Order: sequence, then C-alpha cells, then structure tokens
Amino acid sequence: MTTDVPVLARWFGYMDSDDPDRVLGMISDDFTMSVQFSKGSGESAEFVGDRAGLVAYLAQREKSTLIHHIDVGAVVGEYELVLGRTTRAGEFEASFNATAQLDATGAVCRLLIARTPEVAFAR
Repeated sequence: MTTDVPVLARWFGYMDSDDPDRVLGMISDDFTMSVQFSKGSGESAEFVGDRAGLVAYLAQREKSTLIHHIDVGAVVGEYELVLGRTTRAGEFEASFNATAQLDATGAVCRLLIARTPEVAFAR
C-alpha cells in the first residue's frame, strides 16, 4: 500500500487550508467533476460541473475545519486514486474515495469524489 499520490495529496492539502481556491490552479481547461457528498442518514448532495462547478463547490465549503487523511493511494498511469477519511477536531467525520485523471501537463482534467460518514474503514 502506498500514499504516494502527489497531485491528490496537494489537492487535499489545499482543501484543508485557509486558501482552498488554490486548487483552481491545478485544473485543466476541460476539467469536469462530480463530488458525491453524504451527510449521513440519506442526506446527500452532488456537486457537478466544470471550473464554475468547482468554484460553486468551494464557495459553500467550510474552510480550515476538516482535515483529509489519505490512508491508501495508488497511481495507475494517468490516474491517482485514494481512500481516506476526514476528521473534525481530531474525530472521525467521514470516509472518502477520490479519483483524479491527469492530462499530459499533470493538471487534473477529471475528478470524482465520494464521501460518507456511514462507513469507516478504521479498525
């Protein structure tokens, strides 16, 4: 198992910071995303789109509240994949999977993220 996924590690590092908008500098011109976001108990939302969709997603997020921990990661060709968890004040909040496809320049062109508090992979 590895956690050596440089692009997604940087992405989530930016997302955990006071300036998550830095991820906008990591995307390609043809970027497309879907973030499936569950709060648990059947309450969920999907954030989709291109750059404008990412901007809208960033605008509604809490800043500097959640910390992403990458537990397992893999790089397969132009793809980075991770399984991780978010914590709030050190306590488990949710599990997440993320897959990023990178273009020839290393920019993120496709991003799929799913998160839920209903399933924890910790032992």
